[in-house]
Amino acid sequence: MKAARTILYIVAGILIVLSFLFILGAFSPTGSTSWLVVGIVGLAIAFIFIIIGARIGAKAAGTTQNISLNVDLPGNVKMDAIKCMSCGSPLAADDIKMIQGAPVVTCHSCGTTYQLTEEPKW
Repeated sequence: MKAARTILYIVAGILIVLSFLFILGAFSPTGSTSWLVVGIVGLAIAFIFIIIGARIGAKAAGTTQNISLNVDLPGNVKMDAIKCMSCGSPLAADDIKMIQGAPVVTCHSCGTTYQLTEEPKW
């Protein structure tokens, strides 16, 4: 959508310049009134392209983007019970949320919120 909007704006700009030249040429000694008509029609088409481009931009701005994060663990992975660092209460998978790309856990018992960290495996 962004590419179509950009192309419409570029074509509209070129049409405005050429239409302006046709309008100026109509008032020259060798010009004709048909050049004036072509220039005015060209300006009208250019402004229609600008309006269409603005509407395409408004539609694109109104869309939302959902991001899903799936973790694929290799091999057989055994998960230990996760406990709250403050009160020791067991935590469920629903207590863990991704906030700004980091896993954050909120304990349902004591209300403590902290970022999960992984200890080195060695």
